[in-house]
Amino acid sequence: MQANREYKNSVFTLLFSDEDLLRELYCALEDVTLPPDAPVAINTLSDALFMDRINDISFEIDGKLVVLLEHQSTMNPNIPLRMLMYITRIYEKMIGDDKAVYATKRMRIPFTEFFMLYIGTAKCPDEYTLRLSDLFERPESLGLAGRNFPALELKVRVININHGRNAGIAGRCKTLYWYSAFIAKVREFEKGLGDRTEAIKRAIKYCRENDILKDFLEKHGTEVQRMLTKEWKLEDALAVRYEEGLEDGREEGCEEGERNVIAMLKSGKSPEEIIREYDTRTATAKSAPSASLGNR
Repeated sequence: MQANREYKNSVFTLLFSDEDLLRELYCALEDVTLPPDAPVAINTLSDALFMDRINDISFEIDGKLVVLLEHQSTMNPNIPLRMLMYITRIYEKMIGDDKAVYATKRMRIPFTEFFMLYIGTAKCPDEYTLRLSDLFERPESLGLAGRNFPALELKVRVININHGRNAGIAGRCKTLYWYSAFIAKVREFEKGLGDRTEAIKRAIKYCRENDILKDFLEKHGTEVQRMLTKEWKLEDALAVRYEEGLEDGREEGCEEGERNVIAMLKSGKSPEEIIREYDTRTATAKSAPSASLGNR
């Protein structure tokens, strides 16, 4: 099976692949100041047999705090479950020796914090919380009504990082502010031009000329254009799967769509192949209404 090494590589993860920037970002999100000598280490999960990155960004601070970040431009209520899977694997890596968990001596594990940074176009408040407990089945049908369920909880802070939102956070992290300004400029050009590829090119040129992520875009401009195009095309593919699910009467259309795309990745299909399938489905969908009207 081929490894799809570019699936989870994104402009955001490329931009925030520096320990000092992650320190700045965390301090901005929590409105805190870390000790200047507290080391930051990136420990993002990877899987060479499947994707280059399993989660978007994970890092630890001085071995005492683990921070998991997911960058999303679509709403996803399953993020707490994904975070639970990620943090379990991270703890396994940090502990190393399985025998340690069976020892009689109490272990010390790092404190954890979970964030989803939202940059999509759907309406979203500045901040809200996603809880793992909201995903659990309720046991009332088993005669267990009134029980204090669940015993397991995980909370994810969802923060809207679109340009103009959460001014306090944006003001504390210049890189995040300029990133949201860049994405806003891409969308502005796309709305006017109707051409996403050209919009990305124009936005990169505009931002370089106006000192918005200038150094980053001068160094990675071509890569940013390719990655952002691919990111958004994959999101479109998920959206098509979602609509197909709804048309079939499945309320779980969004989850079904994500599972289908991930299944295609696991089967060895590259992002380019998935995008081509999306383009074919889109073209078929656009031609379908006129054909159906002719049969009426």
